[in-house]
Amino acid sequence: MSNLASAVETAPVSSLHSFGSANPDDFAVPTGREEEWRFTPLNRLRALHKDAPFTGAVGVAVEAAPEVTVDKIDLSERRRLAPSVVQFLPTDRVSARAYAAAVSATVISVPKETVASAPTYVRVTGNGTDGAAAGHLVIDVQPYGRATVVIDQTGSATYADNVEIHVADGGDLTVVALADWADDTVQVTHHVATLGKDAHLTHYAVTLGGSLVRLAPTVRYAAPGGDAELNGITFADAGQHLEARLFVDHDTPNCRSRVGYKTALSGKDARTVWIGDVLIRPQATGTDTYEFNRNLLLTEEAHADSVPNLEILTGEIVGAGHASTSGRLDDEHTFYLQARGIPYEEARRLVIRGFFGELISKIGVPELEERITAAIEEELA
Repeated sequence: MSNLASAVETAPVSSLHSFGSANPDDFAVPTGREEEWRFTPLNRLRALHKDAPFTGAVGVAVEAAPEVTVDKIDLSERRRLAPSVVQFLPTDRVSARAYAAAVSATVISVPKETVASAPTYVRVTGNGTDGAAAGHLVIDVQPYGRATVVIDQTGSATYADNVEIHVADGGDLTVVALADWADDTVQVTHHVATLGKDAHLTHYAVTLGGSLVRLAPTVRYAAPGGDAELNGITFADAGQHLEARLFVDHDTPNCRSRVGYKTALSGKDARTVWIGDVLIRPQATGTDTYEFNRNLLLTEEAHADSVPNLEILTGEIVGAGHASTSGRLDDEHTFYLQARGIPYEEARRLVIRGFFGELISKIGVPELEERITAAIEEELA
């Protein structure tokens, strides 16, 4: 095994997330029979999971809040990064390949006790799908810092990337990852967050575009009092495969997590996958966690997979639970509106808008909320 993989994350009970390495050769090429790959159509990944050469590139431009600093770090000198960043280890082959191939990282830092006065936008623009591209982004919130970072992804790409999120003691960070790709994009992305004492993270995954987009958010806790909220908004139309695989690792006492993902699907072969893994280790007493996934199937040809997993290894917790629902548009809701003179198509649109509205309104960036709402309206049209 590579020296870079000397710090191996171990999970003695749950084996699915038990191994990490920076060396792609430490991971076998997926066949589709593995639990973590069984829902992903590997033939559509353009060999990102095999040996696709990283000959392409995406444009990355940062529009930073005045209080935020932005650096480009040469990844050939990884020790220049903060120690917490060096500890990041990919947990599958695509992530490891992206980690090895990325030549530089964009590092966004929020100084200690600083409150950013505006959102920071990371504009990721694809320039074509011919060559695969690798990316690396680090968001580092120092003690008691507060900021909002929007990762705005557009254009066409074949893209594998890693996003490291570090929120130090008392910090507060909101991350909005917007996948507004062109219809031909394939993306496999990993977001790995570490929370310090009494740190708070709100993470929004908004997935609207792309041919195949697979997002894997992971949350870990470095000290008690960490609080993570993971929210998802997804609209899949004909032929799209949109997948979210979450892992919340409660290995520290007195931490909290909330997961809420909502998905709508419409059109032939529209497909979504949601996997929600929450592990409460024996030492994680006082844990408070809950996760839900709700899928709204608008046409007969759409298909949603939803798999909540909750592994509890201690009885000394505040609470733990999960829920998953998949179903059609409620006829009673549309009938109620039609009975008040609203045409069916408009009633349908209002119900779907309400389905997503609660999550959209929590984002807290008005221009982004309007853009997401307009994109969903366009999908419905």
